[in-house]
Amino acid sequence: MESLSDERVLLTLAGKMPYGKYRGWRIIDIPEPYLVWMARSGFPAGSLGQSLALAYEIKLNGLESIIIPIINRMSA
Repeated sequence: MESLSDERVLLTLAGKMPYGKYRGWRIIDIPEPYLVWMARSGFPAGSLGQSLALAYEIKLNGLESIIIPIINRMSA
């Protein structure tokens, strides 16, 4: 992932999914099974793929309960 401040990286998870079944959803709110499927199929290139990969890692490691409140405070 490119060199960004921690805050900016977390705020990318509050960004909206631009297409597909979960269009308009915040990246961090996309269900884990969909992120698992994307991980197996290959994340898209660029910043969207980086954000999806980060959301996947957060969910895979059970960190949503720590990260989501931080994102909510930052994006409010």
